[in-house]
Amino acid sequence: MSSSNNGNKIMVPNAREAMNKFKMEAANEVGVNLKQGYNGDLTSKQAGSVGGQMVKKMIESYENGMK
Repeated sequence: MSSSNNGNKIMVPNAREAMNKFKMEAANEVGVNLKQGYNGDLTSKQAGSVGGQMVKKMIESYENGMK
C-alpha cells in the first residue's frame, strides 16, 4: 500500500471526533438519522445526501473565510 492511497484513514487522531460531529450535524440537516458506529443500512441516496451536505458546508466555510 502506497502512502498516497490511505483511503478514509484520518491522519490527525484528534480530528476523528470533530469529523464525526460534523457528519452528524450534516445528517441532521438533511433529515438522515445516523447512529454511532455502523450505518451500513443507509440507502445510497441517504449516504449521498449526508456527503453532499458536508461538501456544501465545507465550501460555504471556505467562501466565508475568503471574505
